[in-house]
Amino acid sequence: MKRLIIGTRGSDLALWQANFIKDKLAAIGVEAELKIIKTQGDKILNLRLDKLEGKGFFTKELEEELLGGTIDIAVHSHKDLPTVHPAGLTIAAVTEREDPSELLLILKDCVSINHKLSLKKGAMVGTSSNRRKAQLLALRPDLNIEDLRGNVPTRIQKLRDEDYDAILLARAGVNRLNIDLSEFHVEVVDTTELVPAPAQGALAIQIRENENELFDILQQINHSETAEEIAIERKVLNLFEGGCHMPLGCYCKKEDGQYEVWTSKAETDEDFPDRLFYRVEKLDGLAEKIVAKFSADRKFPAKVFISREVGEHNYFRKALEKHHIAIEDRSLIRTFPIVTVLDPFYLKHIDWIFFSSRNSVDYFFNLKPMLPKHVKFGVAGRGSEDSLRRTGHLADYVGEGGDIDEVAELFAEEVSGKTVLFPRAQDSLLSIQKALKPDTKVIDLPIYETVIEEDIDQTYADVLIFTSPSNVDAYFVDNLLEPGQRVIAIGNSTAKKFEEMGVDCILPYSPDEIGLAEAVFGIDIK
Repeated sequence: MKRLIIGTRGSDLALWQANFIKDKLAAIGVEAELKIIKTQGDKILNLRLDKLEGKGFFTKELEEELLGGTIDIAVHSHKDLPTVHPAGLTIAAVTEREDPSELLLILKDCVSINHKLSLKKGAMVGTSSNRRKAQLLALRPDLNIEDLRGNVPTRIQKLRDEDYDAILLARAGVNRLNIDLSEFHVEVVDTTELVPAPAQGALAIQIRENENELFDILQQINHSETAEEIAIERKVLNLFEGGCHMPLGCYCKKEDGQYEVWTSKAETDEDFPDRLFYRVEKLDGLAEKIVAKFSADRKFPAKVFISREVGEHNYFRKALEKHHIAIEDRSLIRTFPIVTVLDPFYLKHIDWIFFSSRNSVDYFFNLKPMLPKHVKFGVAGRGSEDSLRRTGHLADYVGEGGDIDEVAELFAEEVSGKTVLFPRAQDSLLSIQKALKPDTKVIDLPIYETVIEEDIDQTYADVLIFTSPSNVDAYFVDNLLEPGQRVIAIGNSTAKKFEEMGVDCILPYSPDEIGLAEAVFGIDIK
């Protein structure tokens, strides 16, 4: 094989990516050299990216040189590529995806851990992405979002110069450049909280379509699982007929033999995004199904019942009211404290405190505990994490997804050999405690009790959401489901109640406002 010429942009990140591919080729016995090419996106720095003419302004010049034969390979951040390739070119291989989550870099004097994402109220956040802006404002509508251009080191320098209070960057780029971020507060924004761009974190190796020998060679460095995952993301983007500046996030990952796919889409960068989650065994026809859910003429539920009160500014409320879905929110249970004074003995030698609900956080901190200096906190999910933040503490372990058994298993690994305090409801199922290893010491602390309300009125809402097993018990003492009513169970302990009753229910990916909004959006009303 002749010595190949790799075309690349000249930024630090683009050069890292090109050299990474060069090293991959060297490992399979193929020599290559780099040729730096300036693109329209590199030359025009005074306009927002979505205001530049046409698509592919970080890729067009590389593709022209590829077609002209002056380079043999173009290396791209896959998310920058238009979904339709120029005639005569093809993507021969993709690399294994780097972590596709986002990093929020915050100036340390602009940090407020009491708020979601640790940003002070009204903070100015820099990003050039319409997708990030729409999703960020949905999570924190008080933020001021300002445009941010430049390569990764330039953007970080603008934060250092205090042009912004915080900036949002793809974690993949920061990881690849191995940048020291110790001067900032760094918040990792998970893919389930802010859905990445299609193909974020993957590199694309583009060649001429007729280079069959080169195509075959490049299969040695192709990561087939990543290729399969990003294909569905890019197909969704293509079916929406959107470029990389549409406020669209789509992310697919394979977990335990099943594909989990998240989609977030807004009409504009200031529009509240709709979100959808699918867990499927096969990807055939899924992109079309996803796009159909976002159709302007689809029918939504008229009313949704939820077994807890939903605040005026709650994410879930805003997601439903956008589609004029009425919310009937009422708790079917009451809670009461059963501990009014906390014996200091409970806190003396603990390493961790684990909270399985918002109530456990609230009732525990109402006791005004004197905490050991180095205690760590674990929470079952993002709802409990938000409650913990409001007390001025950050969680060191956050359970992901609605499967409490999986959360318990991972937490058990984290706290092996440690002492863990469990403030809890008196009737707790003890799911986390049962999964712990024998060398983990448990300090049990029932601090509140749950009482079922009497004479609960039936609801005729199209969709019923139950937020705990106790709420299920309370409702079905006197009531039954009406024909056609759909049921959502917030987590798998609640879902088990319905399984025992022989009732089908929907389980959201995460037991929080975002997960519930995704589940409602996914329901079709005939």
